[in-house]
Amino acid sequence: MRRADDLEVGRIMTGAPFLEEVPRKELDRFAAQGAVHRFRRGTYLCHQGDPDGDVFFLVAGRVEISSETANGNRVLHATLDTPGFLGELSALGKMPRTASVLTLHDSDVWSIGPESFLEFVTAEPTASRGFLQALARQVREHQSFTDDLLHLDLKGRVAKRLLQLVTPTLDDLPTDGVLVPAVTHADLASLCGGSRENVTRILTEWQRRGLIERDGHRYVLKKVAGLAKIADL
Repeated sequence: MRRADDLEVGRIMTGAPFLEEVPRKELDRFAAQGAVHRFRRGTYLCHQGDPDGDVFFLVAGRVEISSETANGNRVLHATLDTPGFLGELSALGKMPRTASVLTLHDSDVWSIGPESFLEFVTAEPTASRGFLQALARQVREHQSFTDDLLHLDLKGRVAKRLLQLVTPTLDDLPTDGVLVPAVTHADLASLCGGSRENVTRILTEWQRRGLIERDGHRYVLKKVAGLAKIADL
C-alpha cells in the first residue's frame, strides 16, 4: 500500500473529465482519504454481482471492464489505460456491481470507501455536476450502441468501434496511421454485437483493401476516412 500523496493522486485526478473544475486543494484532501495499491496483472478488483464497495481510481496501468449475460456469454465493455474512476456507479446507486474489473497489466489503483466517496461528491458542487455529466454521457453511449444495432450492419459497427478505440469523440477523427489499443477479435466482436468469426472475416477483408494494417498484435488504421464512411459518420 502507498500513500496517495506519494504518487500525487490529487494532481492526476485533475485530468479526469468531471473533476477538472474541482479546486486542486480539495482533490488533494479527497485523495488523502484513500490509499493506492499495486495489483499484479490478472487480478480482479471486483466481480459482477458483488455488493457495492470501494470506488477505484486507475492511477497507472491497464484494466478491462466486462460482464456476463444470463446465458453465460462474456461482454466486453471497455479497456482503460488512462487515469479515471471505476465502480462509482455502484456507490452512487447503492447497488451490486454491474461488471467485473480485471487488471491487464500491473496497475496502481487508488481506492476509497463508498460513503467517503458520496460525501465528497455531495459536498463539492463542481464534482456533483461533473458526475452528472458523466452519467449523461454513459446513457447517451448506451443509446448510441442500441441505435447502432438497429441501423448499422456489422461492418459499420466494427468500423465505428475501431474509431472509438482511438479517439474520445467521433466529432474529431484521428489522422491516418493511428494505432489501435490491443484488442482481440473476440473482444471486438463483443463490443460490436457480432460473432468472432464474422469480425475476423471483416478485418481480413479490410487488410486486403488497405483500410487497416496489422502491426504485431495491434491494428493500424490506414484510411480513417474510409472507415468513417463505412461507419456512416
